Amino acid sequence: MKRIFSGIQPSGNLTLGNYLGAIKNWIPLQSQGEALFCIVDLHAITIPQDPASLKSRTLEVAATYLASGIDPQNAIIFVQSQVPQHAELAWILSCLTPLGWLNRMTQFKDKAGKQREQAALGLYSYPVLQAADILLYQTTHVPVGEDQKQHLELARDIAGAFNRAYNQDFFTLPEPQILGIAPRVMSLRDGTKKMSKSDPSDLSRINMMDSDEEINQKIRKAKTDPEPLPESVEELTTRPEAQNLVTIYAALANCSVEKVLEEYKGSLFSVFKPQLSELMISVLAPIRAETKRRLQDKNELESLLRSGQQKASEKAQVTLKEVRELIGFLS
Repeated sequence: MKRIFSGIQPSGNLTLGNYLGAIKNWIPLQSQGEALFCIVDLHAITIPQDPASLKSRTLEVAATYLASGIDPQNAIIFVQSQVPQHAELAWILSCLTPLGWLNRMTQFKDKAGKQREQAALGLYSYPVLQAADILLYQTTHVPVGEDQKQHLELARDIAGAFNRAYNQDFFTLPEPQILGIAPRVMSLRDGTKKMSKSDPSDLSRINMMDSDEEINQKIRKAKTDPEPLPESVEELTTRPEAQNLVTIYAALANCSVEKVLEEYKGSLFSVFKPQLSELMISVLAPIRAETKRRLQDKNELESLLRSGQQKASEKAQVTLKEVRELIGFLS
């Protein structure tokens, strides 16, 4: 049976990149197998978080999942820290993961930067927790962005290490699914960098809760070049900011980049940007309104997450019970 797992951190505001690169692509997966969509708050605390903000953002992510079309009747929505088997399996797997494998992880180098010696252990080892998240549910397919492929490859390596250590084909080796037209949405201020919740400039991203006017302003100020839009995708690839905006338009319109260029070739950005803003607002405004409506009833949200926790815990416990038996832990 196809089993799908993915998750988003409740750190910072959810962005258009989270929506187009992940949540939007999860919706059709609900009918393709058993789907688990997690709010990965254990990952969020690899950097300092304000406790009150972490709680409120956890609920906001849950509300956005629902508002975007994730149906709790067809998918399990839950919070990572409420299923303690994630942390236990992460420790077990960390005892089988060579340091050399973690040293190759490029995201730690990017996030730690020059402060590597002061970085927390969690920031260094969180790819093992990420592997545990996936393997705990015997996941067969993981929808990932291009920047997460390396971590999924590590999860497969760790699964193989466990299977060899205990002479069992126990853990399923998960396959990546890179979905959608815009698997990686780039910054509105620099088309060579990923749109990020942590970017100091709010103008670099579209937040899911931005107002219509804020969306208009950010698209209007988005970095571009003075040339009109080209006719071909090949020409577009040499212009990162133009490519980013056209790709965003295509993803929002559920069409190909080629079709967007066919319609707008030769147009200046003074013509294209207002059309992009209009399209973006038409997609995001209903999601924003439904997210706000969901957040008005936090008890209902928390009840839904408890239900998801129970379902996820049942599946997680089956895996962990077998892992403990293989290792030789007392039951």
